[in-house]
Amino acid sequence: MVEVRYATAPDQVPGMTTDRLRSRFLAEDLFVPGEIRLVYSHEDRIVIGGAAPGGAPLDLPCPDEFRAEYFLERRELGVVNLGEPGAVTVDGEEYALGNKECVYVGMGSRAVSFSGGPFYLVSTPAHAGHPTVSAGLADAEPVRLGSQEGSNDRTIHKYIHAKGIQSCQLVLGVTVLAPGSMWNTMPCHTHERRTEVYLYFDVPQDDRVVHLMGRPDETRNLIIADRQAVISPPWSVHCGFGTRNYAFVWAMGGENQAYEDIEQVAIGEMR
Repeated sequence: MVEVRYATAPDQVPGMTTDRLRSRFLAEDLFVPGEIRLVYSHEDRIVIGGAAPGGAPLDLPCPDEFRAEYFLERRELGVVNLGEPGAVTVDGEEYALGNKECVYVGMGSRAVSFSGGPFYLVSTPAHAGHPTVSAGLADAEPVRLGSQEGSNDRTIHKYIHAKGIQSCQLVLGVTVLAPGSMWNTMPCHTHERRTEVYLYFDVPQDDRVVHLMGRPDETRNLIIADRQAVISPPWSVHCGFGTRNYAFVWAMGGENQAYEDIEQVAIGEMR
């Protein structure tokens, strides 16, 4: 199953109802037992998805919308395990993944299947092939940021980036907030040359994350439950806070992989 989402301009957002805002930017039902569900966004042609194998392995399909022979004919893929130990099999080679671990699957890989998990999928267009590589949290260049006083003590695990697992344009990692911390990515920023997607997980059933989006001087919010994803266009801020600590997968695709290519927004400038 694939859903197509078209790109949205910032001047369209102020008049949107809550339901319209959620339908444009939030993917709510990616993880259905026994299925692979995909969302194809026209924002930098990013595809996100959920693979929930349940009792039997699931094969990665190639949607008609790709106009391709197989999923990774002109694409690359990042996979993060959100649940129980599992495996991703790529052209007959199995990559075991524990919770929060990642595998990068390069362009040209033909057969991809999933067992265990469930798994979160992020794919961007690619113009060259890179080796398929798996990595655990210990391999992911952990960076500790924030403080308990600021309610944003967090560890960023970088998986796919210029100094880590090599890719064409996909950048991906996992951020884990410490107990007692709720804020992420604050002060916030935009990056006009890259689209970013946030997948929030490890959110308890009765808790929520409030994700802020929109232009910095005219923000909107989305109330998000466990294993839901926000597609954040290049012109939009992307930050949030939860009713308790949580984790999220951040992934980007676009013109470059440069972390410093951002437009910082001071907290006092937000509206």
